[in-house]
Amino acid sequence: MGSSSSSYAPKTIYLDVDGKVQKVVFSRHCSPCDIKELLCSSSNIPRNTAIMMVDPEGALVSIDPTMPTNSPSLYKVVPLSTGQLGKEDMFQNVLSQVAEQFSAFRINELKTEVTNRLAMLEKRVEEGLKVVEIEKCKNDLKKLRDEMTSVNCPCKYNFSDDGKKVTPRRDVPNYPKYTLSQETVEALKKPTFDVWHWEHNEMLSCLEYMYHDLGLVKEFNMNPITLKRWLLAIQENYRNNPFHNFRHCFCVSQMMYGMIHLCNLQEKLTLTDMGILMTAAVCHDLDHPGYNNYQINARTELAVRYNDISPLENHHCAVAFQILSLPECNIFANVDPEAFKQIRQAIITLILATDMARHGEILDSFKQKVDNFDFTNEEHVTCLKMVLIKCCDISNEVRPTEVAEPWVDCLLEEYFMQQSDREKSEGLPVAPFMDRDKVTKPTAQIGFIKFVLIPMFETVMKLFPQIEEIMVQPLRDSRDHYEELKQIDDAMTE
Repeated sequence: MGSSSSSYAPKTIYLDVDGKVQKVVFSRHCSPCDIKELLCSSSNIPRNTAIMMVDPEGALVSIDPTMPTNSPSLYKVVPLSTGQLGKEDMFQNVLSQVAEQFSAFRINELKTEVTNRLAMLEKRVEEGLKVVEIEKCKNDLKKLRDEMTSVNCPCKYNFSDDGKKVTPRRDVPNYPKYTLSQETVEALKKPTFDVWHWEHNEMLSCLEYMYHDLGLVKEFNMNPITLKRWLLAIQENYRNNPFHNFRHCFCVSQMMYGMIHLCNLQEKLTLTDMGILMTAAVCHDLDHPGYNNYQINARTELAVRYNDISPLENHHCAVAFQILSLPECNIFANVDPEAFKQIRQAIITLILATDMARHGEILDSFKQKVDNFDFTNEEHVTCLKMVLIKCCDISNEVRPTEVAEPWVDCLLEEYFMQQSDREKSEGLPVAPFMDRDKVTKPTAQIGFIKFVLIPMFETVMKLFPQIEEIMVQPLRDSRDHYEELKQIDDAMTE
């Protein structure tokens, strides 16, 4: 497999500790936890204290090996539990007045007032509150949500019985904006990016950065606060499955962002196409339950609802557009209605293309077009976008071994735990590649890499030769790696 290009030279940062300069040196392969422990020690803060680090302007700095070096300016480490919080009286007065009026009988009456007050708090955040004020705002809004929960106001996106209505969590976007180093910004554009390195808040900030960097916020006239809230709603609606979770969503979206740069798609496709590709990648597995063809075999509610036609993928689309139907989460609110109708259809087309039952059909269609590909032909471009999201969805083996291999463990655990074991217990047929008694990591990967991944990526390579070194060769290396492991397993068995 391809190796990471990151340098392992030590990194040095400088802290302001009680008015004195404190030098901190750590290796670039330290984990964020190790760095946090080192920062606590250097700042005379008890071990295991929850901390954040801010620059001289009060902006949060991501605590990880790629954080920007900062000489001559100094970072400051702040314990989350003891920071002096500003604007307390203003927020407390607003929230206490709202809380006093809450009762089970007056929610509808107060809805407009609560919305207006929350909007005012959002405006304060957007205008640039200091980080401690944002933390206070976040805590205050958590209290407000708790008040609403106590009177049975749902705070998650949940289907009602008729499957048509959804109730959002409606709060000020509550993840801090991290300062992304130039090293991180450049790494985001490459398939070698280590997706295991980041916490959820940091992944949200990276996704937000991608939308700004590609010009999508400007192109679609997105409200930045709405983009934040939409991303939070997306995260909320990915379940904590071993594989199909929010980190997988980020992984696929980051690979799409990387392919856009690697293949120079900004020069060949429109900004609307970029928005469709990125948004489909972000939404492609929303509310995934952790098992797939089990749906049809077990005649689940989703399979019945969608007539056995890509039930999961249709469900992902439905959740995506239920979120977008909420004014506070609609990143396309300022798009012309007719244009939005086309964007919606294009996103649905791409998400439905991720159904592996359609893999052969979609790849054959692309093979027929690739030798005489025409970027001015709408049908050709649509087919390309379908293949691109398919590539990104199953691209883990393109990444370095240390990044890719944990995903195999996650995928097998999800299949075994939630699907094949369940099918066996219910007397349903079990796919051979999902049977705990028959599958090993090498046997699971070799066929998939040889007969699915390599043929698809080599077909894309005909259109974009530049992906061979950075995407196709790692797949060949991965195939060889697993074939060697299988030979070892076979020898031990004999």
